[in-house]
Amino acid sequence: MPPHCDTLDGPVVKAAIMALELGNVNLILPWIPKEAESETKIAFEKAMTVRKLGKEAKELSEYWFFETVVRLHRAGEGAPYTGLKPAGLDEGPVVPRAEKALEEGNAKEVIEFLSHVTKEEIQKRFNYAMALKKYNENDVDVAREYVEAMLDFILYSHTLYVQITKVGDHIEEENANHKH
Repeated sequence: MPPHCDTLDGPVVKAAIMALELGNVNLILPWIPKEAESETKIAFEKAMTVRKLGKEAKELSEYWFFETVVRLHRAGEGAPYTGLKPAGLDEGPVVPRAEKALEEGNAKEVIEFLSHVTKEEIQKRFNYAMALKKYNENDVDVAREYVEAMLDFILYSHTLYVQITKVGDHIEEENANHKH
């Protein structure tokens, strides 16, 4: 996944900013696994106290709180915490479309984009395999190239199918009574 939840302009930090600005820890808790709620509340109270001690203390305590909640969020995803990433990183073409779809209540653009990319990628792999299919059986190097292309097409198609039909990690967690 491209940088998203661990960036300074990502949804976790945005929720943390709102929580601190409004003095309401509940605004960040949905982003934190339930088992980390206590740690989050303690960090929130510390940040709220320290941020009153001046501009530098406010900036430092907020950054520390952002690091804490992103770390806890990542742990809830089973992902390592690798530090806060700067704002403005390239999230790739899908994340902004998916966020826009959720804001507007319409997934049409995401569906069309992913359908188009999927079609292009499958066709490209298929065409490459087909171009290599008629080879001289005594030319083992060319035969290997075909086998690699053929397997790439088949495995890519299978992997895509598995990803499309599997229940998402976040949904699996929720279904296992472990809310993200």
